[in-house]
Amino acid sequence: AKFAVLAGVFITAFYSFRMYFLVFHGPERFRNRPVDHHGHDGHGDHHHGGEPHESPAVVWVPLVLLAIPSLFIGYLTVAPMLAGDYFEGAIHVSGAHHAMEEVAHHAAHPGTMGLHAFATWPFWLALAGVALAWFLYLKRPELPGVIAAKARPLVTILDNKYYFDWFNENVIARAARLLGTGLWRAGDRALIDGALVNGSALTIRWAAGIVRRVQTGFLYTYAFWMVIGLAVLLGWYLVAG
Repeated sequence: AKFAVLAGVFITAFYSFRMYFLVFHGPERFRNRPVDHHGHDGHGDHHHGGEPHESPAVVWVPLVLLAIPSLFIGYLTVAPMLAGDYFEGAIHVSGAHHAMEEVAHHAAHPGTMGLHAFATWPFWLALAGVALAWFLYLKRPELPGVIAAKARPLVTILDNKYYFDWFNENVIARAARLLGTGLWRAGDRALIDGALVNGSALTIRWAAGIVRRVQTGFLYTYAFWMVIGLAVLLGWYLVAG
């Protein structure tokens, strides 16, 4: 886990400054974008952006006003928060874990903590990530293309995000869709709609078709069934009695 976190420091610094160098240094890419030839009727302003410009004051003034006190607040509160009792009762640290004790011992003062950072691996790994991004995207911008051509299989794996999306879509999602389709066909369409809803309606229709034959509307038919019913009732009475 420690090596994974340290690698994350290097990768984060590299990609953050790669983005910074690509956006704010090197050739001006915003001048090479395709021109939109749509009509300008009703626009009034024919300059449709593209040129870099400062944000309005309503954006940058609050940011500056928040950034200035954050420096002083951080300097004044870092020691009480990390080495004091600020989080007492909120965070429990096991007695077998001496991390916070080490922090309190080596970083009793914000200045000491800041100087100690220069002797740690995360600082130098972050600096190495910045230096590598500068070298590849400012000093030798042709190298990323050369490296990508030499390591095409690795680039393909990275471009496809280790094929996790492909696996999710073609294996997990497809299996889920097949399962859902099967449950819909067998459960919803066949059992619920077919057997229960439509089946009950068809059963009633079938029974009504049979009973309907008895309902002829002729008096002698009803008299006949009354005689049959009376005979059955008398027969049952004689047998049971």
